[in-house]
Amino acid sequence: MAEAREGTGELLQVVVFMIEGKTLGVDILRVQEILRMVEVTPFPRMPDFALGAINLRGRIVPVINLRRKLGLPDRPPGPRTCNVLVRSGEQVIGFLVDEVSEVIGIPAALIEGPDRGPAWMRSELFSGLGKLPGRLLVIINPDRLLSPQEESLLPHNGAAGQLPKSAGETPP
Repeated sequence: MAEAREGTGELLQVVVFMIEGKTLGVDILRVQEILRMVEVTPFPRMPDFALGAINLRGRIVPVINLRRKLGLPDRPPGPRTCNVLVRSGEQVIGFLVDEVSEVIGIPAALIEGPDRGPAWMRSELFSGLGKLPGRLLVIINPDRLLSPQEESLLPHNGAAGQLPKSAGETPP
């Protein structure tokens, strides 16, 4: 989960973003960069939540619609729509979000682990729940957002122009 440890007074720095009016975040150490909305190239046979990929300085970066992945209704991109590029294992994945609002430091003592939180939060998708004044912040675990099967269907980071392997294709 977080780099902050309970009882040590450490802070977890979190990039905060909004989706459908919900406040979510991800550990800043996992964020590579934040981009304004850019054109996404669709790929065939991708999961419903996957939009396609972008060419980021010669690297193929898959982009997922975090709304769809979290079961929220679709909405066309707006003027504040961003791609939050997050490291997930060895891969960088773009999360399409409504807007990025801030970076905050949350004391470790104010982060409830998913194993101790409410039943709906006992999911591998979340790494914690930040208890902030007047609101709660759901902290996403990028390593667990996609199942291994879902991740295998996405284009993998590599040189632009390289096509992703088919789901059933084995390396030579």
